[in-house]
This record gives sequence, C-alpha cells and structure tokens, in this order.
Amino acid sequence: METLVINVLMVLMAITVWVIVRNRNLFSVIVLGGIYSFFMATVLVAMDAVDVAMTEAAVGAGISTVLLLGALYLCKSEEARPPSKPLIPLLVSLSVGGMLVYGTLGLPEFSDPQAPIHTHVAPRYLNEIKQEVDVPNAVTAVLASYRGYDTLGETTVVFTAGAGVVALLRRRRKGRKP
Repeated sequence: METLVINVLMVLMAITVWVIVRNRNLFSVIVLGGIYSFFMATVLVAMDAVDVAMTEAAVGAGISTVLLLGALYLCKSEEARPPSKPLIPLLVSLSVGGMLVYGTLGLPEFSDPQAPIHTHVAPRYLNEIKQEVDVPNAVTAVLASYRGYDTLGETTVVFTAGAGVVALLRRRRKGRKP
C-alpha cells in the first residue's frame, strides 16, 4: 500500500511538472511549484524521512513560494516567449538527467539491509549516541552533534540566500538618494 501511495504521488508530481512547463502565467507557475513541494514533502513522509519532509515543506512550499510571489509583484505576470526553440538547453538538461539516472544504477536498493549505511554508519550512531552526545533523540543527535558544522553551513546558506533575495526585492523610496 505504501508503494502505491508513493507511486501515485510521483505521478502527480510528474503531472505538476508538465503543467508548469506548459504554463506561461507566472502566478500559476509559482502556485504549482508550491504544490509540487507539498507532494514531495508527502513522499518524504511516506518514506519515513519526516525531518527532511518538514524542511521541504517549510523551504520549498513556504519560504520559496512567498519570496517568488514577492518577486512576481515587481515583474510582469506573463512570461515572454523565447525568440527561438531552446534545443541546446533541452539537450543539455536531458544529458545531465541521463547521467544522474545512470549514476544511481550503482547504488544499493532502497532499504537494503546490507547497504554500507546500515552496516557501518547507522549502528555506530545508534550504539554510541548515549556515550558521546547524551541526546535521547537519534535524529537530533546526528544533526546537532555529528553533523553540527554541516547543519550550521546549510543554515548559513539559506539565511544568506534569503537576505540576498530581500535585498534585491527591496524598493527604494522616492526622493531618497542611493
């Protein structure tokens, strides 16, 4: 049943992407992007990655949608038609996508108990959390202690990107010198 739910959500995500690509109304594209992020967050919940799902919902469906709507307020609501067919970008995108799919063929199967993460990293974290960190929640211990600098870096990147977008979207008052 879980596989069926995930597959249905993936089909809905593919349909959403197709509608986004075909749409010229930027408001609709932003709203559909938020819907896509919601579907992605739901897939992550179904795959038991609730912490990643919460991040996707907050950043993808929440903050990104609000920032893009703010940017749209300063722009036209219709996308301009390209002067020619974008064949080269399409080919580059398809080749990069093909390479990414090819790269995943060497990965272990999903939830394979013999995968390296299940035989080396996860047991170490679960067995030594009490002695090394003394935090009862394993996810919190990994994110805040073992990956603390990585989490700090990710937070810094998101904050800097948000501050940059706010700086770009800020309007100057009339009569004020730059």
